[in-house]
Amino acid sequence: MCGICGEVRISGQPALAALGRVNDAMQARGPDAAGLYVQGGIALGHRRLSILDLSAAAQQPMIDTALGLGIVFNGCIYNFRELRAELQAKGYRFFSDGDTEVILKAYHAWGKTCVQRFKGMFAFALWERDSGRVVIVRDRLGIKPLYYTEGPGFLRFASSLPALLAGGDVDTSIDRTALHHFFSFHAAVPAPRTILNGVKKLEPATLLTIEPDGTQRRERYWQFSVGASRSTDRAMSQEEWSDALLDAMTSAVDRRRVADVPVGVLLSGGLDSSLLVALLSKLGHEDIRTFSIGFDAVGKHTGDEFHYSDIIARTFGTNHEQIRIGGNRALDALPHAIAAMSEPMVSHDAVAFYLLSSEVAKRVKVVQSGQGADEVFGGYSWYPGFLSANDPVQQYQNVYFDWTHSDLERLLAPEWLGGDESLAFVERFFAAHAGASAVDKALQIDTEIMLVDDPVKRVDNMTMAFGLEARVPFLDHDVVELAARMPAELKVKNGGKHILKEAARRCVPAEVIDRPKGYFPVPSLRYLRGPFLDYVRDVLNDEKARARGLYQRDLIDHMLQNPEAEMSPKGHSRLWQAALLEAWLQTHGI
Repeated sequence: MCGICGEVRISGQPALAALGRVNDAMQARGPDAAGLYVQGGIALGHRRLSILDLSAAAQQPMIDTALGLGIVFNGCIYNFRELRAELQAKGYRFFSDGDTEVILKAYHAWGKTCVQRFKGMFAFALWERDSGRVVIVRDRLGIKPLYYTEGPGFLRFASSLPALLAGGDVDTSIDRTALHHFFSFHAAVPAPRTILNGVKKLEPATLLTIEPDGTQRRERYWQFSVGASRSTDRAMSQEEWSDALLDAMTSAVDRRRVADVPVGVLLSGGLDSSLLVALLSKLGHEDIRTFSIGFDAVGKHTGDEFHYSDIIARTFGTNHEQIRIGGNRALDALPHAIAAMSEPMVSHDAVAFYLLSSEVAKRVKVVQSGQGADEVFGGYSWYPGFLSANDPVQQYQNVYFDWTHSDLERLLAPEWLGGDESLAFVERFFAAHAGASAVDKALQIDTEIMLVDDPVKRVDNMTMAFGLEARVPFLDHDVVELAARMPAELKVKNGGKHILKEAARRCVPAEVIDRPKGYFPVPSLRYLRGPFLDYVRDVLNDEKARARGLYQRDLIDHMLQNPEAEMSPKGHSRLWQAALLEAWLQTHGI
């Protein structure tokens, strides 16, 4: 896990001073070492977080002079040892013991198709010395980020958007379509867009090839289709699906143990993270370290789930720590959490992950986390309604959109609002999956789009703010492909995640499985009161906000007077969403 950056120049020399600033801006992502490599029109930069092969032999940028290849790599290839053995059998010799060199040799042996063999999370840029070609790749489910900006004769990329801003030469005007998506999709802006016109992000499961003359070619190397079952699947019983699921999850958890440093678990007390602990225990993982966080309650709304995380800690004998956060500490951390966001993220648990990561990073360098289970296995309350939906597009708008287009006509100044871009996006996406059922379409868009640019991105940004590597077994592509083949009813019935619950009953206490669904609670941001409301008021009344003119002041003033008057269908504060975007823009000097 690291930060990577680079610049490809069609003519002339890379802007080394700018790239140095980009690399320096990612120090938190890789606090252990830094490196730059320049040759001709190519410059590569790297910040290292040492997880595998802690020696200097694994430093990056990694250049293999014998093969004529260079690489900067962020992430982890969990099956690198198996691939290494296969490559050694072909005659390749290795000078390091980590996964980075395996990518170089795999590319030399198998070309671009090597990515099909990788089980892991990754974003990397690979340079061919002799041809001058650069290949940039992002993992199947977008777990690792990759942003880029283009100017006259150059393309510059980095693991974070703020790092690109540090390099300069970026168009920071706001993308109106992305702005519409931000408010409609709970802050998720589908790739390749970001909130800024001048910065794009590489789509998941994509190879971007840049030729020496600047020609670009994109290739999608992996896809999954929810509801596309095999002929043998139709004969499978619920018990057989449970067997297959538990086997796949056990393999996914086992893969993510690979490290030369200790691995812990972020234990929320919910089913997902509890299953990870149970499977680690089943695998014989000794001295499991688990971490839970809790906040002050607001009214009747509790700020922790310690009761359930304690059950799991006792059941499996983990080395468990409760991290209690007072309201003032959460407030103090808000500006820092916003600064750590590569894109504005409205989910109030971002600050929870930020604070949790700040403490966990003092204990371990790697954790497993339960993100993705709700989207992959149908855990959200709105999925069952799609089983009988006649109009899936309208149904999706009703249950998912924080703001509809008519809502945004009240919020955004007219010059910032065009057509109903978000509804059109869902229409196009669902039309591209015309053969799928309504519920399968909802699961497809949530796993392929919303998951990547909301919870997955949030966890990466907040953990990497402290050099903490988060691994997500539920997004193992074998698990995702298996879940996609399952009948929708097995996933969404009985309150959601039915098949996951049934599989988990073999190893997780029933009290945790059958509990009411919980969320990472930060009540102070769901119900803006006291100093949190003061913070929001200061942001929205700042002269920069007024000069920017994104919002219609009458609605902003109304929400500031009545903070809970405008809530989304899912119960999120619309006032917080408006304030968060403006706070992010101000924080990053936009």
